[in-house]
Amino acid sequence: MQNELVSILTPSFNSAPFIAATIASVQAQTHTNWELIIIDDASSDDTVAIVKALAQNDSRIHCITLPKNQGTGVARNTGLQVAKGKYIAFLDADDLWKPNKLATQIAFMKNHQLAFTYSFYDCIDEVGLPLNKTITAPLVLRYQHLFFCNFVGNLTGIYDRNILGTVPIPTARKRQDWMHWLSILQITKKAYVVPESLAYYRVRSNSISASKLELIKHNFAVYTQFLGYNFIKASFCMMGFLVVQLLIKPRFKKYLQQRTKLF
Repeated sequence: MQNELVSILTPSFNSAPFIAATIASVQAQTHTNWELIIIDDASSDDTVAIVKALAQNDSRIHCITLPKNQGTGVARNTGLQVAKGKYIAFLDADDLWKPNKLATQIAFMKNHQLAFTYSFYDCIDEVGLPLNKTITAPLVLRYQHLFFCNFVGNLTGIYDRNILGTVPIPTARKRQDWMHWLSILQITKKAYVVPESLAYYRVRSNSISASKLELIKHNFAVYTQFLGYNFIKASFCMMGFLVVQLLIKPRFKKYLQQRTKLF
C-alpha cells in the first residue's frame, strides 16, 4: 500500500499560526509515500518562511508561491497541475489529519475499488482544543444529494486520478470545493464515506461556515454562476438547500447509527 503516491494540495494565505501543525499532521501519517504541495497565495506574514524551513528537512514538502493573491481555487488548481500522485487529497492550511488518515482511506478505496471517498471529521477551535463535535455525512453520496448540500468536508476528500483522470478545480474564490465534488460525482455517480473521523477541522471566526448568510450567498452563486441557472431556478434550488440544512442534516447522526453496512 505504501507504493501508492498521494499528492496533497494545501493552499495557504497568511497561515503562519497554523501551517506548522498542519504539516506535522501530514508528516505523522502512517502512509509515508506522499508529496505535500503547499501553494501560497501571496501571504504577507511568515507562512512561506515557515514552509521553506520545514521543507529543507523533508523533500516531500514542496512550496509554490503565487505572485499575487488569486484565491483558493487558483491555488489548488496550480498545485494540481504539478501533482504526481495516483491519489489527489486535500488539506487546508489550518486543518489537521489524524495519523491513520491516508492509510485507512486508501485501504478502503483499494478494497472496494472506489474512485472517490471522504470521511467524518472532528471540530476544533482556533487554538486546537476539541469542540466535542463530529461532522458525519451520508454513507453513500449521489449527485442529487450533493446538489443541495456540500456533505464532503474538503479536508477529507480523496480521488483516484488513475480512474478519473485529472479533474480541474474551479477557480472561483468561494465554494470551489463543492463545485469540484459536483464535477467528480457527474463522473462517478456515487461516492462512499469512510464511516469514522479521520481529521480535525479548525473552526475560525472568519470562516464562511461561521456565517450562515455568507454561506447562503455563495451557495446561490454556485447555482447561478457554476451551473448557469436563472434566478427562478436557482431560488428553488436554494429552497431545497435550506430544507436539507434545517430538516435533513440534523437527522443524519441517528440514520448513520442505524446503518452499518455500506455495500
